[in-house]
Amino acid sequence: MVIREGKHVDSKGRIHLPALHNWDHPKSSVNALLAEMIGKFEEEPPLGTKSSAHGDTPSNLLDYVSNLTITEGGNRPDQEVKVSVIGGGDLGIAAVLSIMAKSCVDKLVLIDIPENSTKGGTMDLEIFSLPKVEVSKDLSASAGSKVLVITANAWSDEQSYLSVVQTNVDMYRGIIPRLAQLSPNAVLVIASQPVDVMTHVAWRQSHLLPTQVIGVGCNLDSQRLSHIINISLVANNTGKQAWVIGELSENKVAVWGNMGPGTDQLQALTPVSNSTKPLMDRAFEMIKGRGQRSWSVGLSIADITHSIVTNQKKVHSVTTLAEGWGGIGSKVFLSLPCILGETGSTRLPGVALGSEDEMKLRESVACQVNLFMQLRL
Repeated sequence: MVIREGKHVDSKGRIHLPALHNWDHPKSSVNALLAEMIGKFEEEPPLGTKSSAHGDTPSNLLDYVSNLTITEGGNRPDQEVKVSVIGGGDLGIAAVLSIMAKSCVDKLVLIDIPENSTKGGTMDLEIFSLPKVEVSKDLSASAGSKVLVITANAWSDEQSYLSVVQTNVDMYRGIIPRLAQLSPNAVLVIASQPVDVMTHVAWRQSHLLPTQVIGVGCNLDSQRLSHIINISLVANNTGKQAWVIGELSENKVAVWGNMGPGTDQLQALTPVSNSTKPLMDRAFEMIKGRGQRSWSVGLSIADITHSIVTNQKKVHSVTTLAEGWGGIGSKVFLSLPCILGETGSTRLPGVALGSEDEMKLRESVACQVNLFMQLRL
């Protein structure tokens, strides 16, 4: 090892070191190197250090440096992005595969709970295990999730509509409060049917903020409608986004979203005018009959989940609390354009609709209010 020796201190307190030569003593070598570093530090002090007027000794200076804590700049990502899907039927499996295809999560938990509508499909996932996917029957495995996707349904053709909805409500009572307790900061994404009603039920049972509880609603229809308008019906892109809003039924209506210049974010909603109504009607006819298959809804769920976990601030038409939007005075849940991010949803401002569309929304509100008066919550 090569070191210097014979150092001396001048009248200004600076350390001077003579030429290098070989030395075999490890401790002396270390001390000499430290002395050289201290000398360099004093000759060219970094910004933010105390001036020499304070008279700090090299020893004090080393103590100060040794206690410094260095932190990395920028926003550090969460330690783990975890998403849980509740329900092991066809839709649950489709949601799992679609979310994993987006590659936006570090861990995905599929909770297989008993459902009346379908046989669980989790056996194959356990046999052909996927990286980052855990299959469990215990709700506690969902603890700490960023997003909770609820796909569980209890449909039966032998029951009346009211009876089926009540069965789903009862099933939710056994899972929603526990899920919210395990992941109080999560965003609930409801895909159970009827989605507008079950999103409302999940909000009541979870006691979470309304911004934390959304349904898949008309997200799929909105994406389909805009695709048809901008690709199939028009030679070039119209620069507008078509949104399907309201109840996921025959009463759903459409509005336009104007794109701001140079941005992907929606600036304002406008109703369908007389001049654009034929275009919108034709597009609506084209998406009728396409249905919502498990895999297509699974893709829609993954689209929504991706926007939340990556904090994209992207606009989706999702089921949300509609009270106060466009003059709606009841606590009902309908699909409305919302900005989605890591903390949940933010509604876009309401818009005055035409008389026909206004009537459809009012009918949806009245039907939902009437249904809730008959349910045992």
